[in-house]
Amino acid sequence: MATPPAPKSAAAPVTVLPDAEMAWSLLEAAPDAIVAVDGNGCIVLANAQVEQLFGYERHELLGEPVEVLVPESVRGMHVCHRESYRAHPLTRPMGAGRELAARRKDGSEFPAEISLSAIETGDGLLVSAAIRDGTLRKEAAIVASSGDAMVSQRLDGTITSWNSAAERLYGYSASEVLGRNIDFLVPPERREEEHAIVDRVVHGERIDDFETVRVRRDGSPVEIAKSMAPIRDTAGVVIGVSRIARDITERKRAEKERRALEERLNQSQRLESLGQLAGGVAHDFNNLLAVILNYATFAAEDVADHDAVRSDLEAIRTAAERAARLTQQLLTFARRGSIQPEVLDLNGVVDDVKTLLSRTIGEHVCLDVRSAPLLPAVHVDRGQIEQVLMNLAVNARDAMPDGGTLTIETNTIELEAENARLRPHVGAGLYVQLTVSDTGLGMTADVAAQAFEPFFTTKPKGQGSGLGLATVYGIVAAAGGATSVYSESGLGTTIRIYLPALDGAVPQAQRRRVSHPAHGDGRTVLVVEDEPAMRAVTARILTRSGYAVLQAANGDEALAVAAHHECDLLLTDVVMPAMSGPELASRMRQRRPGLRVLFMSGYSHGVLAPRGVLDREIELIEKPFDPAQLLERVESVLSTGEE
Repeated sequence: MATPPAPKSAAAPVTVLPDAEMAWSLLEAAPDAIVAVDGNGCIVLANAQVEQLFGYERHELLGEPVEVLVPESVRGMHVCHRESYRAHPLTRPMGAGRELAARRKDGSEFPAEISLSAIETGDGLLVSAAIRDGTLRKEAAIVASSGDAMVSQRLDGTITSWNSAAERLYGYSASEVLGRNIDFLVPPERREEEHAIVDRVVHGERIDDFETVRVRRDGSPVEIAKSMAPIRDTAGVVIGVSRIARDITERKRAEKERRALEERLNQSQRLESLGQLAGGVAHDFNNLLAVILNYATFAAEDVADHDAVRSDLEAIRTAAERAARLTQQLLTFARRGSIQPEVLDLNGVVDDVKTLLSRTIGEHVCLDVRSAPLLPAVHVDRGQIEQVLMNLAVNARDAMPDGGTLTIETNTIELEAENARLRPHVGAGLYVQLTVSDTGLGMTADVAAQAFEPFFTTKPKGQGSGLGLATVYGIVAAAGGATSVYSESGLGTTIRIYLPALDGAVPQAQRRRVSHPAHGDGRTVLVVEDEPAMRAVTARILTRSGYAVLQAANGDEALAVAAHHECDLLLTDVVMPAMSGPELASRMRQRRPGLRVLFMSGYSHGVLAPRGVLDREIELIEKPFDPAQLLERVESVLSTGEE
C-alpha cells in the first residue's frame, strides 16, 4: 500500500488509511450488523455488530449459507427470494416490504429490519445486507398505538416516557409531563400506598391489575386498573418502573349496576319464596279464623246479659280479626290474593283518604299533599292503593315520634330502558309516580335494603308486624309497577311507587246500591265447602237469616244435590279436592244458565283468576268473613239477578 504525503502543517501527524482499509473500518464502526453474500448464498463478510446481534463468532459464519441467520420455518422460501433478488438486484431500503425475522445462534428469533444492496466486484456480484433488531422499534410502535396508558419512570419517580393513550387518559401531553415527578397524578391520600407499591416493584416484584384512583388534569378523579413491572439494564439491575393503566370507570359503573340489579332480583326471589310459603298456609288458616270469628259472634249473642263472658268473646273476636288482617297482608304481599282493578285517577284516591290519613298520623305530624294536574289514569284495585297509602303513612308516623312532615306527591315520569332495568317487573315507558316522604329517623343502607322483606321491622317487639312495606311491595308488583326506597339516618325516608300510566280519561266511578232485606225470605242457597267446620258455620249464618240451606262437601256431592233440588244461589269454595269451585259452577250452569254464583276463598291460588285479577262478572267474598259481610254479599248477588 502507498504511503500518503506528510502534512504541510506542524500539527500532530494524521494517519491516512488506504481505500480498502478505510472501507473496512467504516463497516466495523457501522451501528447495524452487515453481512455480504456471494452468488452461492454463502457469507463472505461479517462485521463486529453481526457477532453482537447474532451471537456467532465471525469465523463461524464465513463460508456458511446465509440461511443460518434465517428462522428454520422460512429457510426454503428464503432461498427462492435470494435467487429472485440476484436476478433483479435493486436497492431495498430498511423497513420496506413485509415483516421479517432473524435467528440467533441460540435459536431465538427476533423481528428484523433489513436493507439490501448489490455490489459488483471482480469476483462477481455480492449482496450486502444491513440488519437491525426491530424489537425496540416494534415495541415503541405498540406502545404508541396501545389503547392503554403506558408510562415509565426512573427510581426517583421522574417520568421518562408517556404514550398517546396516557395523554387521553390523564389530559396531559408528553411535553408537559416528561421530567416531572409522577406523584402529581396520585391523590394525596393515596401517595403512601403508591410509594409502598413502587418499592415492591423496585425490589423485583410485578404488580398486576391493581385498582386505584388517579387525578386528571382537570382535577377529576379517574378509576384505573394498573400493572407495574421493573425496568432492568443489561446487567439485570432495576433502573426504573413501567406502568400500564386502563380506565375502568365504565366497567366499575357497569359492575355496580349489575350488583344492584342482582340484589333486586335476589330480593324479588326471596319475597316470591316467602309469598309461596304464606299462600300455602293461608287457605286452611282463613277457614279456621272464619270458624273462630263466627262462633265467637254466635256465643256473644247468646250471653248478651253476661258482660264478663261477652267481653272475653269480644277479645277472641278482636284477636281473630287481627290474625285475619295479618293473613290478608301476607297474601297481598305474596300477590296470592285476587284483586278487582279498575281505571282510577290516583289524585282522586289520595284526596279521598286524605282526611283518614290526617287522623291516623296525629296532630304532631303535618300532612302535605302535592298533586300534579292532568295525571294519567292507572289500572289498580282501589282498596289496595288505599291500603298502600295507609301503610306508608303509619310507617312515616312511627318514624317521627317527635313530629315532622309527611309529604305525598303525584306526578308523571318516563322511565328509560336503563332505569327500568334496575326495577324488576317494569319496562321502559310512562308511569304515574306516587312519592311518600317523611322527615323522620331514616334508615341505614343495610336496613333500607331489607325494608320490603316480610316480618322485618326495626320497631320494638310487639309494636310492628313487619308486613307494612312487604304488603306495599306486593300490591305494587301485582299492579305491574315497582317500588324503591331511599333513606339516610337522621334525614328521613322517601318511598317511590311507579304505576303504569294509561291513555285516555278517567271514567266516573259508578257504585251499585242495593237494599238488604232482614232475612232470606226462604230462598235456597247451596253451600259447598270441603272444611266441615267452615261449612257448618256458613250454613248456620244463612239459616238464622231466613235462607233455606243445602250443603255439600265437594263438587260431585253438590251436583248430586242439585239434580234433586232447586237453588237460587250457589255459594262455593274456590279450592277444593278433585273439582274446583269454578268447574262446579260451570257444570251447574250448563243445567241452569241463570244460576247466581258467589265464590268463597281464603286463598284461590290462581284458580279463580290465573293472573290474580278477577273478571267483572265474578263475585267473590274473601275468608274470613263475619255474618254481616256474608249476608250483604249474598243479598247483593241475588239482587243483581233481579235487576
